[in-house]
Amino acid sequence: MLVELTHVNKTYATPSGQVLDRTRSPRGKEADASRGIADAGPPPHVGGYDVNRPGEVLRDVNLQLAAGEAVAIVGPSGSGKSTLLNLIGALDQPTQGTVRFDGRDLAGLSANELAGIRNREIGFIFQLHHLLPQCTILENVLIPTLANPAVLNTAAARERAERLLDRVGLKPRLHYRPGQLSGGERQRTAVVRALINQPKLLLADEPTGSLDHAAAENLAQLLQALNQEERVALVVVTHSRELAGRMQRILELRDGVMQAIG
Repeated sequence: MLVELTHVNKTYATPSGQVLDRTRSPRGKEADASRGIADAGPPPHVGGYDVNRPGEVLRDVNLQLAAGEAVAIVGPSGSGKSTLLNLIGALDQPTQGTVRFDGRDLAGLSANELAGIRNREIGFIFQLHHLLPQCTILENVLIPTLANPAVLNTAAARERAERLLDRVGLKPRLHYRPGQLSGGERQRTAVVRALINQPKLLLADEPTGSLDHAAAENLAQLLQALNQEERVALVVVTHSRELAGRMQRILELRDGVMQAIG
């Protein structure tokens, strides 16, 4: 198995020792995404949100994901979906239980080893594209290769970037900057950036959430096709039943508990 979660629980503690359910921020997922998937939550009493209210984010979650498999995780806001992606993506650790990636227990790895896994073996796609506005589309895609010592041939990396951008219909836009693209084009660029280091796993957190219906449908088709063509495992957190329906399995998180629904 590529990913294995065994009896995983996750709670967040405040300075007083009480636990924090960070997924219940009234500011919504757009605010969370703008600060990054690994963000620990809002400050106390922001917008009426009380961090001293006890809560458990994930409860006894078990998950197995095979190489090349595509899974959707659905559920209401505050159910723990993004927290689950944090754990799978080596951005956080469970309070209890085990998270294994490609046979390795993530809790037993050093910070440098975890950083290497995030850079070379896992690709991340967020609701907001997080492209650098001063860089061209091609430059944005190549940024992850700068931290990858395995990329010794920059010409080969550029060739892969150009091939993938052509695959997603952006070949004419290679030297455009993000501000010159539509929302759907920016998100497709973010998908290519996540794939540039040939990861084993792609994690997508509400990837169609900021797109109109047509662009969302195009991106959903693209993710499904790339899952098959690149043989990369895919975990998609989404509120879109249309996107979820394209995956091989659908899992639902509700109040921190996971169950299969498709």
